[in-house]
Amino acid sequence: MPFNPLILSALLFVAGAAAAQTFPAKAIRMISPYPPGGGTDASARIVAQALGEQMGQQVVVDSRGGASGRIGVELAAKAPPDGYTIVVGNVAPMAILPGAGAKLAYNVARDFQPLSLMATSDYVLTVHPSLPAKTIKELLALAKAKPGELTYASSGLLGGPHLGGELINLLANVKVVHIPYKGNGPAAIAIMTGEATMMFGSGPSVVPHVQTGKLRVLATTGPKRTMSHLPAMNELLPGYEVTQWYGLLAPAGVPRDIVDRLHREIVRAVANPKVSQLLTNLGTQPTTNTPDEFAAFIKSETEKWGRVIRNAKIPVD
Repeated sequence: MPFNPLILSALLFVAGAAAAQTFPAKAIRMISPYPPGGGTDASARIVAQALGEQMGQQVVVDSRGGASGRIGVELAAKAPPDGYTIVVGNVAPMAILPGAGAKLAYNVARDFQPLSLMATSDYVLTVHPSLPAKTIKELLALAKAKPGELTYASSGLLGGPHLGGELINLLANVKVVHIPYKGNGPAAIAIMTGEATMMFGSGPSVVPHVQTGKLRVLATTGPKRTMSHLPAMNELLPGYEVTQWYGLLAPAGVPRDIVDRLHREIVRAVANPKVSQLLTNLGTQPTTNTPDEFAAFIKSETEKWGRVIRNAKIPVD
């Protein structure tokens, strides 16, 4: 019987449709490329719980922190494209590092299929309560008076919190020294123990400590105020804007039907009032979009941060 490409295409379509109908038939691994205690991991666990309940299969969060998210993202890029491995992407490994031209073992556009955003958030500039600066104006004055003596902790080199500090140096003409850690959680601990002066933390990593009085918040980093009692950084430093985002991606090559199924489930999970409230309690704004919209968003973020890094002359390893 001669080969008929139409029959083969039909068989592949039927096989793909059948796979999508039975998906998921086992647990799904959600790689979180940052350690517990930070915004990425906290958001991952909230959404993973909801996805598991909706889909009838456990969604297991696999925390693989280190190298500003590179380790976990590299692991996800090598996973089979069957929908059973997804990764939490944020601005650092998905946009800043590629925009900086860092040597990476992955290419976001080539190796990943975006699914949807989950949440966005401003960073918050946080200090130890004992620091003799209760406003941004006082903090900048202290930094000018003591060049090189103040330090800021971050979740890692070329992460959003790192660039948050570099932008202060650039726009305010001060010198605050960067100390990288392996996530926002460890960075927050460094502020509380006095290892560093301040940090740009994600809401989940600092809000609990602010509520107990162990940390003090001075400002947010978005384009406008998100909390009426806290100024946005750009009120004193025009042009200052650093925001975080969390989204889910799958390895490239996952069948479209499974991509669509995962997208629908993510949107459904984030829209769940209980999940939405939990994300809001972490200091994030629940947000979803389509796979194509998420891909375009990542591209625009990559171009934006590439320009910032070049203009600030930040070294890239």
